Amino acid sequence: MSPFISAIQHIRRLRGGAQSHLLRASDGNWYVTKFQNNPQHVRVLANEMLATKLGLQLGLPMPRVEVIEVSDWLIDRTPELRQQLAGEQLSYKSGKQLASLYIGQHSPSLTFDYLPNEMLKNVRNLADFARVVVLDKWACNSDGRQAIFSRKTPRSRRYTATFIDQGYCFNAGEWTFPDYPLRGVYASNCVYEGVTGWSAFEQALTKADEMDLETIWHCSSDIPEAWYEGDRTGLERLIDDLIRRRKSIRKLISEFRKSARNPFPNWQDSTCLAVPCVVTRDEAVEIR
Repeated sequence: MSPFISAIQHIRRLRGGAQSHLLRASDGNWYVTKFQNNPQHVRVLANEMLATKLGLQLGLPMPRVEVIEVSDWLIDRTPELRQQLAGEQLSYKSGKQLASLYIGQHSPSLTFDYLPNEMLKNVRNLADFARVVVLDKWACNSDGRQAIFSRKTPRSRRYTATFIDQGYCFNAGEWTFPDYPLRGVYASNCVYEGVTGWSAFEQALTKADEMDLETIWHCSSDIPEAWYEGDRTGLERLIDDLIRRRKSIRKLISEFRKSARNPFPNWQDSTCLAVPCVVTRDEAVEIR
């Protein structure tokens, strides 16, 4: 278990269904913080940590996630640390919360949560939007794909995308996998214009194929028990489902490709599916 960081200052309230708050932590960094009693579900914290760590294993640009301790002292002395629900303000619970490293701490005016299509073409890592589809289909992200865009200087015309908000992976609090072609994808087809075939996904697909059981379990090792309501059996079942679902990622991407949205208009590969040529270690042994 990694050592926890502590929240020492409230910065501001953030937008979004989880009603996250921006907090400064004991390590000097700012973190987007989701609370256990958020309006969505306590499991979105577990989902965020597990899916983000899986994404980092796939080589995707995602913020570091931590467990942050928020004290009663800070909550009691911060009137803004309240959630708004049905016209009422409810206090957040103290304890271990989910913290995602805030990308815009040192340059908030250079970080954006939306870019128009004509500016998306200036994103230097646009190819990562295809690769993150691998994660979102694998983990059954039931929300649209979210990203933020940052640039180094005001004069820079190039942006870097970072993928955020994995809380609705595994179908939010349900921990089920209702797969639909248009779930877990970015709203604009512009980011997929460079996709001409399976090669656009292959780097992430290969890493998913080769990820062993120990690595996947390690991605869940820092999740506090309260975030999955003490349901260890449910967590084990979720990990088992993830192991099995790797064989379905290509099929799920293919269903998205063939959808009425036509997300990959420049697709040139005539093959129906890319079939992995490796046998993963988990497929070669019996898992008890």
